[in-house]
Amino acid sequence: MGNRRRVAERRKTRPAVMGGMIAVVVVGAGAGAYALYGGGAAADDGTRASDQKAEVKTGPLSPAEVTTTARAFLTAWQSQKVTRAAAATDDPSAAQPLLTGYTKDAHIKDVTLTPGRPAGDKVPFSVKGTVSYKGTDKPLAYDSSLTVVRRAADGKPLVDWHAAVVHPDLRDGDTLVTGAAGTPPVKALDRDGGELTTKKYASIGPILDGLREKYGKKAGGKAGIELRVVRGKASEAKDLSDKTLLELSEGTPGTVKTTLDPALQAAAEQRVAKKARSSVAVVRVSTGEILAAANASPGFNTAFQGSLAPGSTMKVITSSLLIEKGLASADKKHPCPKYFTYGHWKFQNDDKFEIKNGTFKASFARSCNTAFISQAPKLKNDDLTKEAQQVYGLGLNNWAIGVPSFDGAVPVQSAAQMGASLIGQGGVRMNPLNMASVSATVKAGTFHQPYLVSPDVDGRELAKASRTMPASTLSQLRELMAYTAAYGTAAEAMAGVGGDVGAKTGSAEVDGQKKPNGWFTAYRGDLAAAGVVQQGGHGGSTAGPMVAALLKMGG
Repeated sequence: MGNRRRVAERRKTRPAVMGGMIAVVVVGAGAGAYALYGGGAAADDGTRASDQKAEVKTGPLSPAEVTTTARAFLTAWQSQKVTRAAAATDDPSAAQPLLTGYTKDAHIKDVTLTPGRPAGDKVPFSVKGTVSYKGTDKPLAYDSSLTVVRRAADGKPLVDWHAAVVHPDLRDGDTLVTGAAGTPPVKALDRDGGELTTKKYASIGPILDGLREKYGKKAGGKAGIELRVVRGKASEAKDLSDKTLLELSEGTPGTVKTTLDPALQAAAEQRVAKKARSSVAVVRVSTGEILAAANASPGFNTAFQGSLAPGSTMKVITSSLLIEKGLASADKKHPCPKYFTYGHWKFQNDDKFEIKNGTFKASFARSCNTAFISQAPKLKNDDLTKEAQQVYGLGLNNWAIGVPSFDGAVPVQSAAQMGASLIGQGGVRMNPLNMASVSATVKAGTFHQPYLVSPDVDGRELAKASRTMPASTLSQLRELMAYTAAYGTAAEAMAGVGGDVGAKTGSAEVDGQKKPNGWFTAYRGDLAAAGVVQQGGHGGSTAGPMVAALLKMGG
């Protein structure tokens, strides 16, 4: 171990322990010398070894360090030497319980871990094993990966510990458990009685998980035996449902009917499959029924649970606020300068355009940022928050749609952040379901909380808005959205979408992204929809065609 010096044996040696290190004591010529295993040779200049500070290795990891560290960890894990495997990570206290539970709680045995070709400091590996529970065995196979990092204190390469190393569906704080499922399975149906499955609709997995968690015990089913991810109270994924990874014996499912429209859901799935990192939601304007929801990334339901800055689609809400307060009117002149400074931040429009002597309708249709931020000095810090909560039912965390959802956030902010929130930046956060609901509220004239399962199933109470916007405000807002769909930034996407329509585009800047997130929200007749393409660019050309295609199917 290390580059230790060979010391000539003059007499027999015997090991001794000094300071936790093994030493070989060499007796001869009336003097003692020590060769420290793992600590380097004894100093030649008379300095004691304990006085020397070991050099801490820094810099990038070598391929050999990455490979050796990964293999040491995987070998120890495969051999069920849990303590040794945990010690090969940078967080043994978190690693050991999960690795122990892999055998004890998840009942996974005969594990084979095969590393793949490293890519820098990341090492992929495959897992094969058997889940064995009370006489029932079933094979398990999946892929995972680990990352090797250098510990700052001593430069030692270690596995960067996260629960996802054990299984990619785990988040820190989660556990793996095999046994009688705590919740019976459910057979989810669309509005026409057809079964909803991931084979038919690729991104519907999180919705099915949420339905099972909410209605499994109420729907009359019987639990089976399965390997599942159990979300912990301190889990990073506390908003996600428990997830079944492997079914050893089938339970008897109960039946839950949803509001999803099979044709719209199929079309939504096809659309997001063509756009990486895209999500879309469709609701019925008159009732709030969710007719479709799809995500390009099937592991997370961004359509319901995403928390993203909505960019200029937020100007729908801001416009109703400004019109209500008499700070804007559709056909009256409204400032749209190249720049506007507020709270020591200098805001500008896309490509630094300006509209001279233009109306508020023109500013809305072209999505002029400064037209909205220029009104910030005349607003109170909580005005936008109240508008979102009281008229659009957002940000109160009280939607009961039937599965987990994020209900939007419009926090009270001040100075530059308040100005940014008027154009959907700052602390404002939304998802496609939230923004589809915003368009539905404009079209309906009142807020109807979206829902996936009828409240008649379990008697739950749907959220309500405390007030509706004045009739004059509502008519002007519809005029703004209709004009944008016909002549503004949404016109290209909405071309060919006939009938009573309205739309708004949005682009949301995100730190670290080269391209903004592209947003689009619109309505047609009794349908409202919204979508986002993360890192897609302008909403009119990315999310717009996806939303418009779905609106063409009905309304």
